[in-house]
Amino acid sequence: MAACRGWRLMWPGRRWFSQDPSVPPPAPAPAPLYPPIVASHTAKSKAAKRRRLELFYQQVHEAATIEEKLRLYGKLQRPKYMVYPQTFALNADRWYRSFTKTAFVPGLPPAPPPAAAKAPEARAGSAEALQQGTTAEALQQGTTAEALQQGTTAEALQQGTTAASGPGAAAPGAGGSMEPPAEAAAELDMGALRDLACDALLQESFYQNKKRPFLYRDQDHTPAPFLTQLVSSLAAFLCKRNPLLAASSMDLNPEVNYYWHHGEEVVVHGHRKGRVDPVRFQIDDKPHLQIRVPKQLPEIVPLESDLGDVPVIDHKPSKLPLFKKQYENKVFIGSKVADPCCYGHTQFHLIPDKLKRQRFIVANLEDQIEVVYRANGIASLFAWTAAQAMYQGFWNEADVTRPFVSQAVVTDGKYFAFFCYQLNTLALTAETIQKSSRKNICWGTDSKPLYDVVEDGSVKGFNDEVLLQLVGFLLNRPKEL
Repeated sequence: MAACRGWRLMWPGRRWFSQDPSVPPPAPAPAPLYPPIVASHTAKSKAAKRRRLELFYQQVHEAATIEEKLRLYGKLQRPKYMVYPQTFALNADRWYRSFTKTAFVPGLPPAPPPAAAKAPEARAGSAEALQQGTTAEALQQGTTAEALQQGTTAEALQQGTTAASGPGAAAPGAGGSMEPPAEAAAELDMGALRDLACDALLQESFYQNKKRPFLYRDQDHTPAPFLTQLVSSLAAFLCKRNPLLAASSMDLNPEVNYYWHHGEEVVVHGHRKGRVDPVRFQIDDKPHLQIRVPKQLPEIVPLESDLGDVPVIDHKPSKLPLFKKQYENKVFIGSKVADPCCYGHTQFHLIPDKLKRQRFIVANLEDQIEVVYRANGIASLFAWTAAQAMYQGFWNEADVTRPFVSQAVVTDGKYFAFFCYQLNTLALTAETIQKSSRKNICWGTDSKPLYDVVEDGSVKGFNDEVLLQLVGFLLNRPKEL
């Protein structure tokens, strides 16, 4: 009986649950007659501040070019802390690690295992491909390693790929050295490399009859020209082994700038007193030399690697001390955005005469000698590498999707310290730092002497280990090369 009643519900004309497609769909909701209520663009409320920030972020995201994005990013000028990579402040490296969210790892990352030797024709083809991608405009930015190669009479090194090619993919916990192993060092013509270094040193320290330097200008008298000649000679000599150097640009005394926000503070003076503002920082660096390349260096560890802790410093940066100044907000890697050599390879920094080792020894501050090197390496490499990432369109609201790697050598002409930096995040503002667990990583060594003394036209106590580390930095290149 119940089944019959069920069939009756489905009879034609009595289908209560009809599925006839001719039934019109429900009408959409009418559009609102008035625009949504949003916070005022000029009010002092928190909602208004949030709306202004959202409109600013939208403008930067919709910028058509990188130049326009950089202009909008640094458009608003407020007083900002000036961060000096070469500073006399005590324990400045810990403060700089906090400002840049950098974990420091002692030593250098391990070198990758030796790859199979390649034919000379394949290497020549790689060099030609790179040279074709480098335009004349990029060559005008600095002296190219190819031009330096034509001026040297040194014989080319034997073809082959060695483990001295610098940092490569490694385990996050590995803590080795980028120094080439013994079997790889045997393939290098250490005699020729040592002669190039000693000739450059004797040329500036012994053969030339130089006058007495001016006060606090010792580094411009001998160490600066020695470093220029050393890097130029080694880069030209190693072009056959690393085709990336043949297409590189070498800048002398370039300008590097980077501007960023980290943390918040309350404005204590002026008509904006009581407002909460981001803490603004600016690094204006001037390395002695830097090498830019058209290909990005390979990553050392994965993007999410955690190799150490970042110091948390709750004091104001003025306690370091740092000082505020209002001027142009600038992001610059040493060349314009259109330059094809838009990636960093290696920077070379000279310690000024006011920060030389003897002054710290006399003041009984021997523990601060290495702090000067570490602070210089961390601040300079962060500014240079972060500016490279911004040249690729990344910023604090659009974090990097791949790591950026750069290298640095800090020296006073005799003692050399080596640093390698991997940028994993640009999210350093008070809002974005809570959403990102990434950390930037810096590897570094203590300073070691390249030689002991120059006497009677000869260099005594030459340190091959320091020279091998310098060569390993210059041989670093992408895996596909």
